[in-house]
Order: sequence, then C-alpha cells, then structure tokens
Amino acid sequence: MRLSWIKIEDLIEYELRQQQEDGRDVSHWREQWSRLLRENMNAPGWLQRARALQHELANITIANEFAPSTLVEIRALTAAPTVVLPRLKLSETELADRIAGGWLGRAAGCLLGKPVEKHPRAVIKEILLATGNWPLADYITEQGLPEALPQKYPWNKHSGRESLRENIVGMTEDDDMNYPMLNLHILEKHGTLFSTEQIAEAWLSLLPVLSTFTAERVAYLNCLAGLEPPETATTHNPYREWIGAPIRADLWGWVSPVNPAQAAALAWRDARLSHARNGMYGEMFFAAVIAAAFVCENLAEAVEQGLGQIPADSRLAAAIRFAQSLPAREKNWEDAVDRLYEKFGGYHWVHTLNNAALVVAALLYSDGDYERAICNVVMGGWDTDSNGATVGSILGTRLGAAKLPQKWTAPLNNRIRSSMKGFDHSTFTDLAYRTLRQIIH
Repeated sequence: MRLSWIKIEDLIEYELRQQQEDGRDVSHWREQWSRLLRENMNAPGWLQRARALQHELANITIANEFAPSTLVEIRALTAAPTVVLPRLKLSETELADRIAGGWLGRAAGCLLGKPVEKHPRAVIKEILLATGNWPLADYITEQGLPEALPQKYPWNKHSGRESLRENIVGMTEDDDMNYPMLNLHILEKHGTLFSTEQIAEAWLSLLPVLSTFTAERVAYLNCLAGLEPPETATTHNPYREWIGAPIRADLWGWVSPVNPAQAAALAWRDARLSHARNGMYGEMFFAAVIAAAFVCENLAEAVEQGLGQIPADSRLAAAIRFAQSLPAREKNWEDAVDRLYEKFGGYHWVHTLNNAALVVAALLYSDGDYERAICNVVMGGWDTDSNGATVGSILGTRLGAAKLPQKWTAPLNNRIRSSMKGFDHSTFTDLAYRTLRQIIH
C-alpha cells in the first residue's frame, strides 16, 4: 500500500523544494535524486538508497533552520500594530451571534470551495462559465455542465459531489471543519493550559489517520513512532510550511475576542505539533485576525493585528504586505489575482504563503461583503475549500450569524458531518454554544 504524502518520492521531492525555498543550493542532492528516479524503484537496494538521501537532506539543515520557534523568540521579532484595539463591548447575546457567525461562515465558505479543490484557477473558470455561473455568486452546480467536463475535471473525491448546490443537505465532512471541533474538544477537556502533547493525543484518539493530510499526516506518524513535539513537526516533514496549521486557527481566535496575542499564543501551541516557521506563523496570524475581527472597524485593521503577531521579516509577513499593496495598484479582482500568481505561482497549491496572500487580498477587496469575499477567494484557485473557510470565518465573526445571507447558511441545515469520534452530526447551534462557554476572559 502506497499512501499519499508519505511516499518516499513525495517526501524527498518536497523536501528538496522546501530546502530551495529556504535559500539553499540543492543542485547536488537534486542530481542524486534524479539519478535514483532513473533507476528501477523495485530494484534491490533502491529504497535503502532513497532513505539514505532523505537522511542526508535532513542532516544538511543548519542548526537554526527552525528558529525562531519558541513563542518568546517569535515575539521578539514582531512589530507592534499601529492600531490599538478598543475594548470588547458586546453583550453575551451579541458575542454568541458572532461566534455562531464564525462557525457558519467557515462552513459555507468551505462548502463553496469543496467541489473544485485541486483544480487550477483556469479550470474553475471553465467549469463556472460552462454553467453560466461566472463570476461565482452561489454554491457550485453541475446543472447545465457538458458531460465531458466532469469526466475531464472530476469533482473533489472528498465529498465534492455532495457539496454541489443541488446535493447539499448539510456541511459535508472536511478536515477544515474537523480541526475547530478538535480544538474545541481540547479546551473542554484540558482547559487553557493544554499542552501540545495533549493535542497530539487527541489527534491519535479522535482523528482517523487518513482524515489528515500533508504535514498533519507526517506528524501523526511521527507521534506513533514515539517522537515528541517539536520533533513531530520537523522530522522528515517537508510540508512544515504548508497550509495545515493555518486551517486550525479559528477556535483560538473565537475564544480570544479582542486578544490577538492570546489567540496567537494558543495557535502556536497547536502549530508546533506539525509545522515550523511560516507554517506556524500562518496559524498564529489567522488566529489573531479572527480575534481582532470581533471589534475592528474594517478588515484592514484586523490584518494589521495579525501581522503584529508574526516575525516582521518573515516570508509570510512579506507575502501579506504584498497582498495589502494590491488594492492601490489593481482595481479589478482578477487583475489582483494575476499579480498574486506572478508573485507566488511557484509554490505548491497548498502552501501557506500563496494561500495566505490570496485570503488577505480577498478580505481587502470584499468591502466587508461576505458573499463577495468567499466567491472571490474560491475563484482565485489554489486551496479553494480552505481559503473559502478562512475568509468565511473571518467575515462571519465580523458580521455575526444574523447578518450572514440565508442563501449561504440555510443549505447547511444546522448540521455537520465529521470523521472525528464524537462529532459526527453535530449542530452549529451546539458548537457555537460550547465555544461561547470556552471564551477566555
């Protein structure tokens, strides 16, 4: 059995890419790998030679590659936000509505992007044009689609067909929704002093391994091998700067209204299980943005609050600042996305940097409009369901459930499926109430 993301070919190829993105000259190891690929993979000794190359790649990592990695080190490199957040003045009823908005907004945005996940931006446009739904303004449909297109471009195998407009009966199972529920479980069981090791234990207890992907799958196996955090994140894990940690940010923001620093600290404790540097910073950034979204007058201020929680000279901060510059340069959304692809098109479609930049741009071009934000980000491609979820969560938290369009929330039928033990068939009403009870004052 050869499972995705943990095959030796994947691990070496993506480690070479990660090392190159870190600024290293990997031509020598690239040539070794090319020679191995030209050989018969089933030949005696091939796997041992590949493993030896994998270990050699791990050993060329300089001692401080994963620094800054502690929360103290990270905070020493941050720049204070220029805007000071006002005090929280929401009543408990209003706060409950905002949290419910976050859950519903995240689910609807995720569901919107789910059918076309993994498809390039051009393919998404071709599908939507073929059904008369470009620009996107509703859940994706197969109605009117020429028969040849879904054969050529299949819907996402992970409940993609169930996420089409005509088939929606609730929120389908998705890793982007599993993690907020898992993190809710962490707070309910362990309280605010939870450890990364307790998160690891919850993964192994509640999450089927094939419900994890990329960095999480590697970290999962590292846990089973007896490694402890942060080695679970850094040992033979070429996906350590990919999007897996950023999609786990929401719960930390929801329980930390108007406290971006607290949200980022909780996110850091979570992220270090599976991610390093920019992957870790991505979860901290979005947790802080969500915490700020409860009170910020506009989304640009919330983005600034997120930037204040990550190293100012990191590649993630640079990517976010690039996205911030786009509205002054490009008035049209599609032109802005073109600029993002020119800048970040070389990254894998589930990397943190390109997707974070796209999410920030979608927020800034939305003028606070939920529908515009989630539709724009899904039309932008890359990790469509994760990006729709994150944008939807931020706008949902900002607006509250009562202000979210019924067009997007009613089809959810207040129900979510999950592969996690104890969470299948949960209701959003219950999840929001339980989250409200975990708010850290």
